[in-house]
Amino acid sequence: MSDSTPHSGHIPAGGPAVGQDEWVARHAERRLIRGGPLGTLEDRLRRVPWWAWLIVFLAAFSLLPVVESSGYVRRVAFDTVLYMLLALGLNIVVGWGGLLDLGYVAFYGIGAYAYALLASPHYGIHLPTIVAVPAVVAIGAVVGLMLGLPSWRLTGDYLAIVTLFFLQLFQTIATNAQGLTGGPFGILNVDPFHLFGHDLAVQHGGVFAVSYLYVALGFFAVVYVALRFVNESRTGRAWRSLREDPLAAEAMGMPVNWLKLLSFSFGAAVAALTGTLFAALSASVFPLSFYFVLLITVYTMVILGGAGSQAGVVAGALIIGPLLELLRDASKSRIIFFVALVGALVLMGRRSRPVAIVAVATLVLGFLVHAVAGAIDPSWVAGEHQPGFAGFVDHWVIVPEHLARWIPPVSYVGVIGAALLCTMLRGLPRLVALVPTLYLGAFVWENVMLSKPEPARYIVLGLILIALMILRPNGLLGERRVEII
Repeated sequence: MSDSTPHSGHIPAGGPAVGQDEWVARHAERRLIRGGPLGTLEDRLRRVPWWAWLIVFLAAFSLLPVVESSGYVRRVAFDTVLYMLLALGLNIVVGWGGLLDLGYVAFYGIGAYAYALLASPHYGIHLPTIVAVPAVVAIGAVVGLMLGLPSWRLTGDYLAIVTLFFLQLFQTIATNAQGLTGGPFGILNVDPFHLFGHDLAVQHGGVFAVSYLYVALGFFAVVYVALRFVNESRTGRAWRSLREDPLAAEAMGMPVNWLKLLSFSFGAAVAALTGTLFAALSASVFPLSFYFVLLITVYTMVILGGAGSQAGVVAGALIIGPLLELLRDASKSRIIFFVALVGALVLMGRRSRPVAIVAVATLVLGFLVHAVAGAIDPSWVAGEHQPGFAGFVDHWVIVPEHLARWIPPVSYVGVIGAALLCTMLRGLPRLVALVPTLYLGAFVWENVMLSKPEPARYIVLGLILIALMILRPNGLLGERRVEII
């Protein structure tokens, strides 16, 4: 997607433009131009207007229900759109405003609960969708503004603590205020969206109804376009100035405190809007849906895609949302784990010969250890054997028939210590230490983590994030920034 900055790629013959420093101009040239075919491709892709990319993306996403009849896949697609909306909202606060907001998920929950209270039998209020949704967005914006008021003088860790306290406060109220939120039992029988004279059904014949997917895509398109215009406005430029240097922005006469309030309010409004979609589709709202792990997931999407880039945070949601679902399946998560392990090894080595040596040495070590263990005691390698890739892994990694209780904690701590040791070594000692570390990591995965898919999928996600951050520290589509050291 294109930027508001010209992408000519070269400084004019007469020098940089009036008011533009020559070093800054040359830095922009280095930032925007890459060498080789990759640079040519990136330059051509940048020339395509952002609205064209958006139209192509929406058209491709809209065709998913046509080519895929699985209700599960359609529901994952809907959840991914929710992630995209949440990432766009968080990007306002973190990527544009440069504020560390750890209470963002609370606004998502406030939106869901507000819609449930305005459109359910809980209080006997059944507002029409066209009234309830804007009301919830306004409530989210006001609550975001109220959170910003006592914390507008805070930055960094202090702001993070205050917003984290706000998230904890929301969770406490949602769990214990039974008269207001239903407590741990939540709010049931929430009204579905009523659009064009019809209630949008959640299911048709037991299969997820695609109408909610299209409504979510419509919401996403409106939010994306609106935020694009905001980003290119004076407010958007002021937000970026606040992100880079609040003191300099204030010295330039910018209303820093007001900009912080605006970023909190805009981000909260987008999160509250997303909460209405979640509540209407689920027909119920429970406090467990808005806990800290969701916040970490959305933050990962923003960091992976590139904070500050709308297209980047959307790409992060598109990668992580489906990936988390794939990692629920043991066979798929096993393949993804080993692919991520090899990818991290390649990025760490950066050269083909050392990587190949380490890979071959790890394979040889595995088969040797497996053979020795089987010769000593066949029960040490008598774990479950499956066909295909899983069977190959079972004949390479030791999988005992009965795992002693002390093995999981000792091996888990051991692989963490070995990984830390590898980061402190250089050259040949690192390559030598990598071989047993990789094999120990595979042992822990097969014997400890694979039976616990919930924490295991976040570990794999962390490995992928680390590998990509080594390659692109600013995220997939994030801008490189000038740093003065």
